[in-house]
Amino acid sequence: MSAQLIVEVSSEASQSTIALAAAARQTGGRLVCILPEEESLAASREVINESGLDDMVEFKVGNATELLPEYENIDFSLVDCKTNSYKDLLKLLDVNPEKSVVVANNLTEGREGLCGDVGKVRDGAAVRSVKHPIGEGIEVTMIGKSDEFGITDWKRSGGGGANKGKEKRMVGRGKSKWVRKFDEESGEEHIFRLPKSI
Repeated sequence: MSAQLIVEVSSEASQSTIALAAAARQTGGRLVCILPEEESLAASREVINESGLDDMVEFKVGNATELLPEYENIDFSLVDCKTNSYKDLLKLLDVNPEKSVVVANNLTEGREGLCGDVGKVRDGAAVRSVKHPIGEGIEVTMIGKSDEFGITDWKRSGGGGANKGKEKRMVGRGKSKWVRKFDEESGEEHIFRLPKSI
């Protein structure tokens, strides 16, 4: 999606921060990592320096509820939902109304992410939230044109074990079709590209 502004709210830099910094380098964008305390800054900088991506990350230290409003039209955001104020943080995100992604991470103890409730979207834009049992729980919310999601009918695949799960066909106007399969047992999501002739 060629994200230009990526914002992460976390207690410290992690593997996710490195992945987001690598994505920012790939898209020519920038990553802003908001940390709550000065104590976590030195260790976070060390993690990023070791990855060789220190030129891609702008660290901000302070109260995320005060810092987040400084950023508008965020293309991709990752919010660690371990704190009690995580719902306020999610609501404060000023997402790109045309096309953006919000990831709510660490949704433990029945916590909910955005659940599709995004305030700023353009007319005709669709909002789709999907919660996955990955790690401590993760929700991915996508904002964009409904045909960009490309999801049509659900089909239940047969069998048990690794074959148990749901399958979605994603219809595109290009040369190929996409199939997304979600394995309910493992929580894994697999995406396959099929040639148009199949």
